[in-house]
Amino acid sequence: MKLSAVLIAAAILSLTSRPLAAEQTWSGTISDSACGAKHQVAAEGQDKMPDRDCTEACVRGGSEYVFVSDGKVYRIANQQHADLAAHAGRAVKLTGETSGTTITVSKIVASAQ
Repeated sequence: MKLSAVLIAAAILSLTSRPLAAEQTWSGTISDSACGAKHQVAAEGQDKMPDRDCTEACVRGGSEYVFVSDGKVYRIANQQHADLAAHAGRAVKLTGETSGTTITVSKIVASAQ
């Protein structure tokens, strides 16, 4: 009986002692999952769209917002974050928590880049 109580207590402690993900801040760009780190020429014979216009068009077409920092593309977990559309295609400082290559955004501010 005592051994069971000790084992249960040890299991509870091991589950609750995992480190919490800490917020981090990165510099980068809000892009879309179709283009990722590089926006392409819009169509044959047409000039390249500005990054903002391309990102907005791709998201309207079904792509998701992504965050690009130092050439690495991160998925954004909370696609409904209010500041994503406002900063689409622009340089930003993004604050959030990561899990692998996915970021849950808590704050986005325009970057001076």
